[in-house]
Amino acid sequence: MFKILIAVFFLCASATAFADTSTNSNKSSEHAKKTLEIYDKVISIPTVAGRGKVPEMAAYLAKELTLAGFASKDINIIALGETAALTVRYRGDGSSGKAPILLLGHMDVVEALDKDWLRPPFTLTKDDHYFYGRGSIDNKLGVTMLTSTFIRLKKSGFVPNRDLIIAFSGDEETSMATTKMLAHNTPLLANAEYALNSDAGGGDLDEQGNGVAYLVQAAEKTYATFEMTVTNAGGHSSRPRADNAIYDLAGALKNIQQYQFPVMASAMTKEFFAVTGKQLGGELGQAMVDFAANPNNKKASERLAQESSYVGTTRTTCVATMLTGGHAENALPQSATATINCRIFPGVEVAAVEDTLRRVADNNALTFKILGEPTESPISELRADVMAAVSKAVHSRYANLPIMGYMESGGTDGMHFRSAGIPTWAMSSVFMHPDEMFAHGLNERLPIKTFYDGLEHWTIILKSLAGN
Repeated sequence: MFKILIAVFFLCASATAFADTSTNSNKSSEHAKKTLEIYDKVISIPTVAGRGKVPEMAAYLAKELTLAGFASKDINIIALGETAALTVRYRGDGSSGKAPILLLGHMDVVEALDKDWLRPPFTLTKDDHYFYGRGSIDNKLGVTMLTSTFIRLKKSGFVPNRDLIIAFSGDEETSMATTKMLAHNTPLLANAEYALNSDAGGGDLDEQGNGVAYLVQAAEKTYATFEMTVTNAGGHSSRPRADNAIYDLAGALKNIQQYQFPVMASAMTKEFFAVTGKQLGGELGQAMVDFAANPNNKKASERLAQESSYVGTTRTTCVATMLTGGHAENALPQSATATINCRIFPGVEVAAVEDTLRRVADNNALTFKILGEPTESPISELRADVMAAVSKAVHSRYANLPIMGYMESGGTDGMHFRSAGIPTWAMSSVFMHPDEMFAHGLNERLPIKTFYDGLEHWTIILKSLAGN
């Protein structure tokens, strides 16, 4: 679940079935061809909730890995309802004496309808600049890159000095039930030293294609959703009463809309703003620098609060996302309910946010219900060996590019592994301009250049961390 920019992209080029006619050397290698073959196939499988196709994708990946030389006993498809998880153990020689490294990704994708897209969402297509297809970024690219890297390393005879274990979930975009199973109830994974996630992080480019910074996701906000409900006896619409459930709910929502949670910062978010602000420049860049120097700088924090891309990095946020009320057009509403989605700063308890919402709503008639089971996860402090490996991979593509940790406002599988005590960092191979990010949106796309430039990304990282 990458940082999301939902937008409508109007394409001039017509949709064409995918065919790669490039003669560039990096596109004609065995590794490049196999990676593209996998990418093409997994995008063609509509692994959306309700279609039951995740097991098919897991079986395909398992077959490819078996053909590459992985023993069947080291490949495990774990069914769970209509979906499934996949684990693959790349056995090391144990010479490092270190615990395994987990490699994370998710096989499911958000729904995409043919009638809405200008290209078929479950067919990999291309133009001169982009690959198109649902999951082309989120997260079938990560799954593809990790799978093809395992195949490449296995065929080359590489033996890691510790176990490397793929752990692909099957419902990250919905309930994360397979994620929770992997993180908390799968003995093979329980003793991992840490996890590396393909589903977030990555490099930002400017409009000229120059590198701006590379971000390693080291923390995620807690995802929590509340239902806020008002009920009363209702009655006939010709006899209005003072305590109208819809009006009462509307008043509470206005109170919540006008409230801002307190500004918060960590060493990681301050570094993020300090570096990003210097790179960005201008008024917004200066606000970032000022915030990094002093998070209590009200002018700076208020300026950042105007930016949907950055407000979540400065505080807890809660926003109304759904609304229902009443039961008949000629009857007073007996109930009205609003759904409030919150992204909570690490270290803040869900119960404390609920208490704040109750206080701000300022209506004792309201009842609150929390949906699901929110997962609070700690920050994974950056460590030197992991950052050195990432730096080697990134700087092979963009020399001297700043590399820093950041906190995700959204959520990924990483939250559950962190909550299980396994430090997790996300480090995608993607480099792109932020405005090109259409994950979860229409006509999801990936720059062709970043696909091919990223072919070495995971090989460099894994050899750096587990090579002899």
